Amino acid sequence: MAEKLKELFFTEKSIKEFSASVKKHFPDFNKNKFLTLIYTGEWEELELKQKMRHISTALKEVLPVDFKEACYILKKAAPEIKGFEAMSLPDYIELYGMEYLDTSLDALREFTKYSSSEFAIRPFILKYPEKVMDKMVEWSKDPDTNVRRFSSEGCRPRLPWAMALPIFKKDPSLIFQILENLKNDESEFVRRSVANNLNDISKDNPETMFDLCSSWYGNSGETDWIIKHACRTLLKAGDKKAMMLFGYGDPENIHINDLSLDKSEIKIGDYLYFSFNLGIKEKQSVKIRIEYRVDFMKSNGKLSGKVFKITENTFMPGTKLYNRKHQFADMSTRKHYPGGHVLTIIINGVEKTSTGFELG
Repeated sequence: MAEKLKELFFTEKSIKEFSASVKKHFPDFNKNKFLTLIYTGEWEELELKQKMRHISTALKEVLPVDFKEACYILKKAAPEIKGFEAMSLPDYIELYGMEYLDTSLDALREFTKYSSSEFAIRPFILKYPEKVMDKMVEWSKDPDTNVRRFSSEGCRPRLPWAMALPIFKKDPSLIFQILENLKNDESEFVRRSVANNLNDISKDNPETMFDLCSSWYGNSGETDWIIKHACRTLLKAGDKKAMMLFGYGDPENIHINDLSLDKSEIKIGDYLYFSFNLGIKEKQSVKIRIEYRVDFMKSNGKLSGKVFKITENTFMPGTKLYNRKHQFADMSTRKHYPGGHVLTIIINGVEKTSTGFELG
């Protein structure tokens, strides 16, 4: 996938188009010098983010020395610059705008309409937490959907592929007003960011996050969806409060019988087929969340578990057969190692039964 992205972005054509967009709004822009600065001997070996940073540093050499003037030019050009190339604009602000807070924040707000400033804003949050968060609260009321989403996404404590925000891992309270403003946003794009922000918070401050979600629950279908998505890590961890909030009760009278595997030894890349019977010995219907966990052998010889959802629904008393499969193929996010693995069936956060198998 990374190789395909490298082929799609920062091509000779897209960089020429990038140059043309800047020159359109800055006639003195030296396109030849810019291209010479970009195409050094190492260019082809650079990864996507490295190419983005390389473009940013090249821009510094050909834009006006005055930062405000450079920002004015880039804001004019921004609507015409597409794709991953556009990420070089907020990156330029991150690199050279730390001492020009008001100008930089105004530029990041503009750039996020056409690409995303969620990565570039984070060093500013770390240096000027209260000032930047006051501005992001203001952005949470912006008429532009992308700006509103940016106000939430940019301050996520654990935004993937970005620097973490330790201050919000410790105390996320500065984030809450933004999330309050966005919890009923008309855009699902924005609401999903709110849910992801809350899920990040749950990993370091589960009680604080849960208290906020509990106060929202039942207010609207939109907020209920946000809360359910936000609690996904707590639900996978079998958190009892989260289970109770969504109506998943004690599974004492719910049993898993006849867990079986199609084979006890499989090879990396193969599917493991498994089946089990769900037995419900209740007098009335019950809400059930069915999951399975695979404890994977890691390179250090220890097991590490990951939970996968099968289904969640309201069930009547009785017995139901489930057949499922899981593929043990290597991916960019997971590499498999030979050795003993364990499969566990989980009901409403409670482990019911397990069985082992060998991966080779």
